[in-house]
Amino acid sequence: MMRLFPKLIFFLMFTALAWTSQTKPGDFIPKGYREVERYKGDLNGDGRDDLVLIIKRIDKRNIVTDFAGQKVDRNRRGIIILFKSRNGYRLAARNTDCFSSENEEGGIYFPPELWIEIKKGKLYIEYLHGRYGYWQYVFRYHHSHFELIGYDASINHGPVVEKFISINFLTKKKLIRINTNKNAQGGDERFIERWSCIKWGQLITLSEIKDFDKLDWKFQKLFYEDLVESVGKKKELDR
Repeated sequence: MMRLFPKLIFFLMFTALAWTSQTKPGDFIPKGYREVERYKGDLNGDGRDDLVLIIKRIDKRNIVTDFAGQKVDRNRRGIIILFKSRNGYRLAARNTDCFSSENEEGGIYFPPELWIEIKKGKLYIEYLHGRYGYWQYVFRYHHSHFELIGYDASINHGPVVEKFISINFLTKKKLIRINTNKNAQGGDERFIERWSCIKWGQLITLSEIKDFDKLDWKFQKLFYEDLVESVGKKKELDR
């Protein structure tokens, strides 16, 4: 019995340490990266505020000189999602290089601003492009993954919405809206609308997306597939 006593003490001490140990957000950031932004909100419906971290690679080789002669950081960015637990946090999703740099070359356009929102348990990854519009991806946590369930994009000219697309990957439905009022000032657009079905297989998960820029072009292609046909139908109606 006396021999068991030290083992029992050790077991209780180990259990107590495990029970009180805290996992901090920084524990999940891989070596060679740093945190640049942080967002809070409940993403799994347990009433606790989870964390979304935007991280950025640290690599001096990607510090370059742009066309204006300025030193800019072209390191790519990624995302880490942490669920709040009783003793800290646990990893829910991680994708370390899916976003381009905020200093990416945009030609005559400035690069869009990456923004994260958590609304009604869903994760919104948004790109805000000022007077040119925006596009956003909607994820929900399901089957132990963050699945892409929606995509919206608005192509603007100043305050005027010229084209809009919305895709629901759960229902496999697509809506496009095209402004036909050439003299619109903003708020007075006249849209033609077209609903259609899309051919889509398994839902994409956040962790498997290699590059959001390339994904956006893929969805824009779905938009332009209907663009010519929709405008053609409008012309027929106007005859």
